[in-house]
Formats: sequence, C-alpha cells, structure tokens
Amino acid sequence: MELGKLDIYKLSLNLSKEIWEVYSSLQTDLKFNIGNQVIRSIDSIGANIAEGYGRFHYKDSLKFYYNSRGSLWESKHWVYLLYQRKLIKKEKYEKLLEDLELLGKKLNGFINSMKEKNDK
Repeated sequence: MELGKLDIYKLSLNLSKEIWEVYSSLQTDLKFNIGNQVIRSIDSIGANIAEGYGRFHYKDSLKFYYNSRGSLWESKHWVYLLYQRKLIKKEKYEKLLEDLELLGKKLNGFINSMKEKNDK
C-alpha cells in the first residue's frame, strides 16, 4: 500500500487543510503565537505518520506513530484554546474535535494492528 492510500494519512491531510483555513482567517498577531502552534501540531500528525511509514523496521515506525498520537493530543489542546479564546465558532470547534477523535481512534487501531502483526 502506498502512503497516499493510508486512511490515517488521508485524515491527517484533511485536518491540516481544515486548520489552514482557520489559520488564514486569524489576525496577523494571532498567527504568530497560537496560529503557528496549532498549525505545527496538526501538521506534525501527518508528518510523523509519513515518516513512520517510510521506516524499514516496524519498531522504528511505531516510534513515529506514537509521536503522531502525541501531536494529536497537543492539537486537541490548541483547538480547545482557539475555541475558548473565541477565535473559532462552536461548530468549527466541534467539527475539528470530531475529526481529531476519529483520527485518534483509527491511529490507535493502526498502531495495535502493526504491533499484533509484528509481535508474532
């Protein structure tokens, strides 16, 4: 399977697209503090999936998938702060959170299936 067909990777790219729209709508001063943080954390989800996918040994790959999961949780934090500080509307917050939750579940499933497959 190629990376572009991997469901968790496609979901991460969609999240990056969604958060880019939020970032683009922020005032310049907000882009340089909270905007950069949320962009970096969400983009890091997909970047770590891609890097893990390209690794030869599955234990090396798992490290990057775990990093991706950490970035996902960091992203939840930043998205919550965007909402709490009234920088995004409730509907956008709920959509982003729903997408992050779905990706988290699928990422956990992917990690577990890799471990099961390779621990035999």
